[in-house]
Amino acid sequence: MLKVEDLHVSYGLLEVVKGISFTVGDAEIVTILGSNGAGKTTTLRSLSGLPVQKRGRIEFDGAEIGGLSADQVMARGLCLVPEGRRLFPDHTVMENLELGAFRRRRPKERATLRKDYDEIFALFPQIKDRLLQNAGLLSGGEQQMVAIARALISRPRLLMLDEPSLGLAPILVRSIFKSFAALRERGITLLLVEQMAWLALEICDRAYVLEAGRFTIEGYRDEIMRNPRVVEAYLGKVATGAGAARPST
Repeated sequence: MLKVEDLHVSYGLLEVVKGISFTVGDAEIVTILGSNGAGKTTTLRSLSGLPVQKRGRIEFDGAEIGGLSADQVMARGLCLVPEGRRLFPDHTVMENLELGAFRRRRPKERATLRKDYDEIFALFPQIKDRLLQNAGLLSGGEQQMVAIARALISRPRLLMLDEPSLGLAPILVRSIFKSFAALRERGITLLLVEQMAWLALEICDRAYVLEAGRFTIEGYRDEIMRNPRVVEAYLGKVATGAGAARPST
């Protein structure tokens, strides 16, 4: 579905992403791991059409999209849930969701739009009772759910998520990450950037490790979880089996 070749991204004279190449297949969850400053957010910004200096090739469904603007990229079916959620705090939850549906506000889409709202509320029942509440008054976890729901209502084929666990209570993080597996079962592809490596590796199919703007390790989930460098740098103790890795205490 997504193919990136030799991507370089710079801010002025500073090159942040230094020639990375990777793929994301249909109905996969692919995660990019890395520490702060590794270039993870910059990578997602470049894929989503936000203004950055970049070179390389970005293909989606075989078509080059590297030169498209953010709204054109979104129209192709790629949608970014940014770090920090970026909701409109003085607008209601429903108004925030409606922004995600602005391309679908046509009479012929009314029935499918209503169905999609029902599916989203089934996925995130916590926000259904908050529709008339201003988004800025929600908890961090509820705001993250609204941000993901806002992206989903646009009917993305590939959903990109930047640090979805940031600042959330552990119980809410678990709930949100459980929803990602449910989205994959519905056929939605996910590209996930996450610092909590053990959590991301529980749900992903494949992973890439980004260090100083370059991929240093890549592979399927079980391979990554058993890689000594990943264990030492990101997992905290030796993983004895798939899904077994946790931070040391």
